[in-house]
Amino acid sequence: MMRKKLSLVAIAAAGALALAACGGSSSDTDNPGAAVEESPEFEAGTTMAELAEAGSITIGTKFDQPLFGLVGPDGTPVGFDVEIGKIIAAKLGISAENIEWEETVSANREPFIENGQVDIVIATYTINDERKEVISFAGPYYEAGQSILTLADNEDIESEDDLVGQPVCSVSGSTPADNLTELGAEVVLTDTYANCLEPLRTGQVVAVSTDNVILAGLAAQNEGEFKVVGEPFTQEPYGIGLAKDDVEFRDWINDVIEESYEDGSYEQAWEDTAGTVLPYVDPPAVDRYED
Repeated sequence: MMRKKLSLVAIAAAGALALAACGGSSSDTDNPGAAVEESPEFEAGTTMAELAEAGSITIGTKFDQPLFGLVGPDGTPVGFDVEIGKIIAAKLGISAENIEWEETVSANREPFIENGQVDIVIATYTINDERKEVISFAGPYYEAGQSILTLADNEDIESEDDLVGQPVCSVSGSTPADNLTELGAEVVLTDTYANCLEPLRTGQVVAVSTDNVILAGLAAQNEGEFKVVGEPFTQEPYGIGLAKDDVEFRDWINDVIEESYEDGSYEQAWEDTAGTVLPYVDPPAVDRYED
């Protein structure tokens, strides 16, 4: 098993611009669940009270993932994760224009939470026990699964078994990269999934592997060039990362998630973003785990 590091900053920039052209605009959505609460009341000393008093929140998200978190031409991220962030902010009495979006890549999400650079992270962020050692998770609010992206004319790769011993691109600090290593693939690492596309085009790697919803977005944004193959071979429950042991904040976010399931705002957020490409599925039950 081997890991390599790609350095393709220029490709990342070009890829982000190309992908951004296909994202929706936050102003395009009409999500009733994102209506901003007027003068919400919270117990003094809680994170909710502090954020509501400040009138702003900093949310970490991906900037390069079509359908979930993608920076548009105006520099504002769009996607399903972004809409979930707006729903949470609105319940704090914070409007969308007062959300500060911070780019998070897979490798910096826990450090950004631990050092207070962000208040929460919503970034196709798989809940797992290792991460729960240093941060807390609300959710899950969506369940994805790891899959495979190849060139559209590739007939040799049909499942994860065909990746063993083959060069496959993923990103540093991600669960999919660890899964590929365990599988026996030759893992080629970069920092964003957009950076994996050019090595796939040039044959440096035979596939890109991460969550199926991310790959579906990349394929949709490059229609006819790539395809998603095989069935998802892992379960990736997406959660909202926040500071370790902030139980009150985690419980409150879990309440907001469940409310969004009931009032239709969750489904509306999906249909306005990822639902333009992917079918709607019932959301997973929130896991109110104990430490």
